[in-house]
Amino acid sequence: MKRRTWLFSAAGATGALIVGWGLLPPRSRTGSGRLWPPTEGEIALNGWIKVLPDGSVVLAMPRSEMGQGVHTALPMLAAEELDLPLARIRLEQAGSDTIYGNVAMLVASLPFHPLEAEQRPFKVEAGEWVVGKLARELGINATGGSSSVADAWTVVRTAAATARASLLGAASLQWRLPVAEFTVTDGVISHPSGKSAHYGELAKFAAATPPGTVRLKERKDWKLIGQSAPRRDIPAKVDGTARFGLDVRLPGMLYAAIRLCPMLGGAPGAMDISAALAKPGVERFVRLPAYAGSTAGFAVVGKSWWQAQQAAQSVAVDWQQRPAGALDSRQIEVELEAALQTDAGFVFHEQGDTEKAEAVAARRIEAVYRAPYLAHATLEPMNCTAQVREGKVFLWVPTQVPQMGAAIAARVAGVAVEDVSVTVTLLGGGFGRRLEVDYIAQAVRVAMDCGGRPVQLIWSREEDSTHDFYRPMQVASLRAAVDAQGHISSLRIRSAGDAITPRWIERGLPGLVGPVDTPDKTTAEGLFDLPYGFPSQHMSHVATRKGVPVGFWRSVGHSHNAFFSESFIDELAFATGQDPLSLRRGLLRDAPRYLAVLDLAADKAGWGRALPAGQARGIALHESFGSIVAQVAEVSLVDGQPRVHRVVCAIDCGTVVNPGIVAQQMQSSVVFALTAALYGQVDIHAGVVQQKNFPDSPMLRLAQAPLVQTWLVDSARSPGGVGEPGVPPLAPAVGNALFALTGQRLRAMPLTL
Repeated sequence: MKRRTWLFSAAGATGALIVGWGLLPPRSRTGSGRLWPPTEGEIALNGWIKVLPDGSVVLAMPRSEMGQGVHTALPMLAAEELDLPLARIRLEQAGSDTIYGNVAMLVASLPFHPLEAEQRPFKVEAGEWVVGKLARELGINATGGSSSVADAWTVVRTAAATARASLLGAASLQWRLPVAEFTVTDGVISHPSGKSAHYGELAKFAAATPPGTVRLKERKDWKLIGQSAPRRDIPAKVDGTARFGLDVRLPGMLYAAIRLCPMLGGAPGAMDISAALAKPGVERFVRLPAYAGSTAGFAVVGKSWWQAQQAAQSVAVDWQQRPAGALDSRQIEVELEAALQTDAGFVFHEQGDTEKAEAVAARRIEAVYRAPYLAHATLEPMNCTAQVREGKVFLWVPTQVPQMGAAIAARVAGVAVEDVSVTVTLLGGGFGRRLEVDYIAQAVRVAMDCGGRPVQLIWSREEDSTHDFYRPMQVASLRAAVDAQGHISSLRIRSAGDAITPRWIERGLPGLVGPVDTPDKTTAEGLFDLPYGFPSQHMSHVATRKGVPVGFWRSVGHSHNAFFSESFIDELAFATGQDPLSLRRGLLRDAPRYLAVLDLAADKAGWGRALPAGQARGIALHESFGSIVAQVAEVSLVDGQPRVHRVVCAIDCGTVVNPGIVAQQMQSSVVFALTAALYGQVDIHAGVVQQKNFPDSPMLRLAQAPLVQTWLVDSARSPGGVGEPGVPPLAPAVGNALFALTGQRLRAMPLTL
């Protein structure tokens, strides 16, 4: 049986080097002001903060804004420590230095059980220390894993506090007065003697002034953190001045449309392009290999995208199936279920003795749950504007991984990565799809044939739907043992499905770390890390590689595993004659943080109080990305179909930076998750994805959207994530409500009666 062997093993000289490196202090992430490109009149005080002549401040922004509010939350952290109005913080895209890498996202990938991590044993401390150091060295700049605020929490505040200390020190030296006598209000340093100056007047001297001892503000002194500041990106999105990838316009720009082989993993054979080249406005025809995990195809370049698209559709192609044979989602599901019976899988968590508990059990409760492939369906389809000229590459792109985008652009164009410039636009939805770089590689390859002119590559909705990196299909077998006294004595879960992280590393970071087929936490998250106090537990996963391109989808493995685990917990409640809330409360006696969230949601939803006739409640609790969310869904049937009227959310996400954004993200998560729960499904037959556009994949309509009420647990912990944790509990809460309403247990998504 395969068991846990995580991080790495090393011996001899190599081991000594690793241990020695691990004991060294972590590299500072504040950085030097030299990281900023020289700009007239602007003074950089460190790698994150520079001061303008009028006293306003520019914050380096390494994270992408895709509707999650990061362009508001991170400036709030800087403004708090600088004692500066939020409106006077400007944003500038961060460079490629490793100080901007996302350390928190990589540390969160460690597969520690959250209740174990709460106790901070040595292996948790050591694992986080080593991976954190490694993450600082790699400096992978990525927006994902609901980690932007968690990662910025210390570094941005420290950078701002350091800049403030240098500014105060500069005033002290110039005025020959003690810092302790100064006050700072809205970026103006004042002394009772009447001396005052704003940051811009002191910045040049401050750049040469050591900050001395830097102290972050105490919680009691916060003025911005914890307040619902307005979203900074909203006005431009309302008046149309916001620039997404599709809004990029450059002199002499051309447009490219693509057609990829309809059969995933296939390729074009013989082609007749004469009709395409004869169409008006057509400039180029470019073959596209299978870049970064994509399927091969071609692009047509035209003076407008419509001309390019019409020409691309006119190409006669003999499409070839992939060499390994056509993919079929129904067959894959059969194979995954068979794998549950024949492969023990990798054990992510075990305690007690499940085999003994099952052997002496008075009865066993078993179920198999299923989740389909899912597409991201971002509102803005994949696009990238690229220009290749004079040995350099210029990109304008909505991406979650600008460094990886630069790296693949360099490989395709045959230039040094230092010769690639990346401008990150706003993202019209990401959800994990823009952690991929296939569309960037395609745009660069097309631009190489365009004589130095910029070209904007745009995928059609049909290409976007049928050539995604899908959420993996997954199945899970769950089994509980009930003893003679009616107590649940053990829980065993075995799941099967493709691992995402190894495939993502292979296609996005080739050559960086070598083969990566170690156990992937994302396959079992939400199953191995349950907070419930079952005496015996055994959770394993069978990692498969079925050939369908899979990727990170909002809340990743939690998105389906929470449906499996929380639905089964509900099954156990009814099978043992207990109220679903009461069973959970009893199992959370040793997990008070989880219990507090559960109780808050149940109380605010009125659990136990009567609902109108024809309605029922369902409850679910789940932890993901450092935050705990409980949801109660109130459901009825309308014309035989589920209708969700209200969802009550309670969340403990640690320290809340902006309560308004947390509430917005819970609302967004509910709508996103409800669409997936009721309608989401990707079917693959003969290698071809059947859902080609939104009419094939219905989305929740405005009139169907439930009332979403969000309640926050007050906490002094460091911030957890909020962009994804609201997604996982929704499907099981709705499924559990439907069982209470109809007596029918739905064990597969989408939830179809």
